[in-house]
Amino acid sequence: MTGQTSTPVPPPAAKAEPRGESANPLTGQRILVVFNPKSGQGDSGLPDFLSLLGDAGAEVVERELSKDTPIEELVRDAQTFHTVVAAGGDGTVSALAYAIRGSDVPLLAFPAGTANLIAQNLDLPTEPEELAGLLVAGHSIHLDLGEVEVEGRKRGFAMLAGAGADAAMIRDSEDLKDRFGVMAYVMSAMKQLNPKKTVFSLVIDGQPREFEGIGVMVANFGMANHRMPITAHIDPGDGKFTVVLIKAGNILRLIPNLIDSLRAKLNLGDPLFSDNLEILSACEISVDAADPFPLQYDGELMVETTPFQARILPGAVRFVTLASDEEVQT
Repeated sequence: MTGQTSTPVPPPAAKAEPRGESANPLTGQRILVVFNPKSGQGDSGLPDFLSLLGDAGAEVVERELSKDTPIEELVRDAQTFHTVVAAGGDGTVSALAYAIRGSDVPLLAFPAGTANLIAQNLDLPTEPEELAGLLVAGHSIHLDLGEVEVEGRKRGFAMLAGAGADAAMIRDSEDLKDRFGVMAYVMSAMKQLNPKKTVFSLVIDGQPREFEGIGVMVANFGMANHRMPITAHIDPGDGKFTVVLIKAGNILRLIPNLIDSLRAKLNLGDPLFSDNLEILSACEISVDAADPFPLQYDGELMVETTPFQARILPGAVRFVTLASDEEVQT
């Protein structure tokens, strides 16, 4: 989609009198903000962002996530709004994206969580003024969404779902996140130096196969923290998952694969290390393991363990971003 001309949003303290429509570029727009009060560490700038939207003329409706209200209920009238804002971590963004899938209502992934990998993949700014400016610019792109099913229950994910070492890392970080923020993931990763190996049984687009390893990642977006590519050639708009089979015996052995991903991103030649990972593509995959493994999707740890199924939902979400389709690929 072609973006409209961006008009700066005036700061809350501006004293100048409005001059025509340009002084209130969001006049007539209704914006639904759904926020997770438990996300992050309370320094997301959300109050300033909301104030900026109001100053720009928008009608802002705020709704708070709670365990007593199904998320579908909070967005039952999403199509009466010009934009939905998901203010929280990756789990909040994914849940709201899944709840409004197929509606064609633009979704802004407001980074209010700990890692905010979806916002990073979309190359979103972090300052309230710039985030408000995205809504004025009005540019968005249609991207795929993942759907994961465990024991008959379906959930959505925008980033990735996985079983094995990555889910164990998420599990071990839970008690550390409030104290250490994003460093909790680094600290928990160090506990996975010798993760358990098992035999995984997969069905990939109807074709069965097995492999021995420490985990399976089903990726839609392809960048980790600081936009570091997980692996090359992941495209969240191609209607397919990138499936990563992790064969390495410990987490440190994956460092060469990060080097390969960066080399591919910078067009520096063919991979130098290829023994640790196997990369496949799929529209639908089921994953089981000889030993039960914890599951995670977009940083949310599931109570259930393997098996699980995942399927791609092509072009299901319209994300607000100034990035092009090519800029969100690895």
